[in-house]
Amino acid sequence: MSTPPLASGPEGPSALRPLLDTVLDALQEGGAARGGPLPAGGPEAVARRVRETVGEVLPQQGTDDALRLLVHALAEGSADPADPLCAAHLHCPPLAVATAADLAASALNPSLDSWDQAPAASALEALVTKALAHEAQMADALVTTGGTESNQLALLLAREAHGGVRLVCGANSHHSLHRAAWLLGLPDPVVVPAPAGTMDPAALDEALTELSGPLLVTATAGTTDAGLIDPLPDIADLCAAHGARLHIDAAYGGGLLFSDRHRARLDGLDRAHTVTLDLHKLGWQPVAAGLLAVKDPHDLTALAHHADYLNADDDTEAGLPDLLGRSLRTTRRPDILKIAVTLKTLGRHGIGQLVDQVCDHAEELADLIAAHPGFELYDRPTISTVLFRPTHATDDAVATVRRTLLHEGRAVLGRATLDSRRWLKATLLNPHTRPGDLATLLKLVEGHTPQ
Repeated sequence: MSTPPLASGPEGPSALRPLLDTVLDALQEGGAARGGPLPAGGPEAVARRVRETVGEVLPQQGTDDALRLLVHALAEGSADPADPLCAAHLHCPPLAVATAADLAASALNPSLDSWDQAPAASALEALVTKALAHEAQMADALVTTGGTESNQLALLLAREAHGGVRLVCGANSHHSLHRAAWLLGLPDPVVVPAPAGTMDPAALDEALTELSGPLLVTATAGTTDAGLIDPLPDIADLCAAHGARLHIDAAYGGGLLFSDRHRARLDGLDRAHTVTLDLHKLGWQPVAAGLLAVKDPHDLTALAHHADYLNADDDTEAGLPDLLGRSLRTTRRPDILKIAVTLKTLGRHGIGQLVDQVCDHAEELADLIAAHPGFELYDRPTISTVLFRPTHATDDAVATVRRTLLHEGRAVLGRATLDSRRWLKATLLNPHTRPGDLATLLKLVEGHTPQ
């Protein structure tokens, strides 16, 4: 067997071109074989089909058809976020131009742990992160794998800035904040009630009055369950009055910054010390595309680390950028490329239009639900998430409807528990969704609801 070709170098493009045809054909054929937003049959059926396709994982002799077979199997067995009936999670359909850029990143394979591995990528990251930070009226930003890593970094920077910190978060906050406190050895978080799905400012005021020592308050701009936004100006006022540090988790809602119509919903974001952003949600990027924006760039000195083989003192003094202080990770791919290509291709106006479209789709779905006697609407959408349930259905029936649609591969809806009741969740992130798709989604739920 001849030595397999490489993806980069002089022969890289010629080697990749026929393989891309194979991948694209397999994606198309696998999607057609799936025939819907999700593979039918449930976990056991999907696992069985994958086992049958793979056969022996590490055969003695390889096969030239492996790429086609496995990409076909993956496409056939995937939940497709580009299908308008796949609307459960903050799992966006990526833009074609961003995905194409990601291929270039994979082919060149730079690693942003030292300048000599990623000269252009490190310069591009410095430009784009500052530009995105400025959109949120912050000073700088780090690239992360998503909201979980960003939230962990926010707690770490707060702890290092103050020599220890106590986390105060809403009952509606993302689970990653609790895990971050545990991981960093911080005390158990103080949880503030969120009776209407958003943090209660009066309860926060009471908690901050009773607590002492360095405090970090985390607010949420776009909750995972209902897409709600905490009262950011009120929370910022309370943090200022009590001398508390403020972190805002805008992993979902941060995309509203691109929209002239909706960015006012993020008033108060600029008063945070750190902000989580995540463009593989309301930014249409392939995973991963997270950021942590910081108000004070001096906070980032806590991440400084020395490894002689990567950032030797004499290299740094000679002008080679030190990249180790830009992440807790060492090997790090240039996720900034796809983001940069998207920003440059669409511009603020183009991305803002996508945001407006999915917010409009959520309003349209809410209108359909409100006008249908067989459904109950939780509330008007704040961003692009809509919660609803069949009228008079039990919580068990709501859960059963969702799982039945998943098992049949007909629709992908999420679930949320608010007001002590279970709701179906539609998170609309597909700008190509049409009103007929929304009506179809409701018909499927209606047809699978026990009478």
